[in-house]
Amino acid sequence: MLVDKRIYLASQSSRRRELLKQIGVAYDVLPLRAVVGRMDVIETPNAGEAAPDFVQRMATAKAACGWHAVDSRHLLRFPVLGADTVVELDGAILGKPAVRTEASAMLTRLSGREHLVHTAVAVQHEDRLEMRLSTSRVRFANLDAAAITRYLETGEYLGKAGAYSIQGRAGAFAEHIDGSYSGIMGLPLYETAVLLRAFGLAV
Repeated sequence: MLVDKRIYLASQSSRRRELLKQIGVAYDVLPLRAVVGRMDVIETPNAGEAAPDFVQRMATAKAACGWHAVDSRHLLRFPVLGADTVVELDGAILGKPAVRTEASAMLTRLSGREHLVHTAVAVQHEDRLEMRLSTSRVRFANLDAAAITRYLETGEYLGKAGAYSIQGRAGAFAEHIDGSYSGIMGLPLYETAVLLRAFGLAV
């Protein structure tokens, strides 16, 4: 059992910070980009890699990278939590759009369709690494060009898998959700709590 009930969050996501606070988890953000000699996590799918496999690989890699940072910087040895989210449509992975035109194309593809949102969460402490996967179904209403343009003008799509934020204005696009709302946001709370309890934290 851990004496200090605290973790490191290997993510800069404000959504994940808010969700951890929601379930009473004490954490410190681990800025991986500031680590000298850090292990880079290349967020690119391998050829033929399925979306669930890709997102699980990313989450475990981020947790492992975070633990490497803890070890190399001689930090207090709290568990490290890493997570990753992708949107899947017709077997294709929709990650974070690099430019507005790419975001527009993604939202056009999602319009009037059902897609999957996969979020994997992983925790590493010493040599122990465990992971959980959450998959949800989301159906979007039909979006016309004007609605997509208005949404893109908000800038919410920046840094978001599938070019949208379910807890923001895009919440009005979702006709139906089957699964974990927090998972769609970027951190499935049930799976996260199960993992943290397995590492001795009271959640």
